[in-house]
Amino acid sequence: MKNIRMKRTGLILLLIGFFLGLNNFSVGQKTVLIYTRNGEGYVHKNIKASVEALKEMAEDHNIEAEVSNDPEDFTRENLAGYDALIFSNTNNDAFTSEEQRLALVHYMEAGGRFVGIHSACGSERNWPWFWSMLGGTFIRHAHFQEFDLKPIDKSHPSVAHLGETWHWDDECYYMNHLNPANHVVLAADLTTVKDEKRKEYPAHIFGDLFPLAWSRETTHGRVFYTALGHEPEDYSDPKFIKHLWGGIQWVLEDEGEIDYDRTTTQSVKLVESK
Repeated sequence: MKNIRMKRTGLILLLIGFFLGLNNFSVGQKTVLIYTRNGEGYVHKNIKASVEALKEMAEDHNIEAEVSNDPEDFTRENLAGYDALIFSNTNNDAFTSEEQRLALVHYMEAGGRFVGIHSACGSERNWPWFWSMLGGTFIRHAHFQEFDLKPIDKSHPSVAHLGETWHWDDECYYMNHLNPANHVVLAADLTTVKDEKRKEYPAHIFGDLFPLAWSRETTHGRVFYTALGHEPEDYSDPKFIKHLWGGIQWVLEDEGEIDYDRTTTQSVKLVESK
């Protein structure tokens, strides 16, 4: 009888450990590149805070994180070593050559995973391929203020922790060239945004909701983008950290392999935006 009780106790402890392990989910054995390059133009003051938060997140979830602002790191050979690329507040020209851009194209065609944060949508504004890959490109924002956010898909890990409304202080980003394949997970409630130029854009195109975070399955990989995160203080806000990690987790959960045999693009064409 004593042995049976001990076995039952051991089984219960194993089950408790199993469920605790689920609650402390770790993607494990992954390597990500945190990229922060800003070309000529406005540079956000949040980059250091965002990098520190991302590094801490990676450490907490058994992920190796490397940080770079050097576009020379974008080669086909180097990118093959990363399970995901995180463009943390990149802006303006993220690259300095066509070869670097082509390396990113090859990486995504091979099944790469990509995360963009805040001003990443202001990167590569003359490159339509990048707009499509990220899901949109920056056009303007309302002045910094408090406004309401509405979770659109509560099943997505980036917003599963939120209630019906999230009160947030930020710049409400407006983007165009929105990819119709985007799966919107979070939107701004424009009835709570003070913006005298709304009649110019976005006007009534999207009613009273404008997408600020989305995910998308690519042919072989995944993309997640959030427009939030203007202030350095945001990167110590628990709700925002859960939002970020939920997007990164979703991207890294993809079990597909990055296979360069699938890549076909031989060149990259830039077209100036109008």
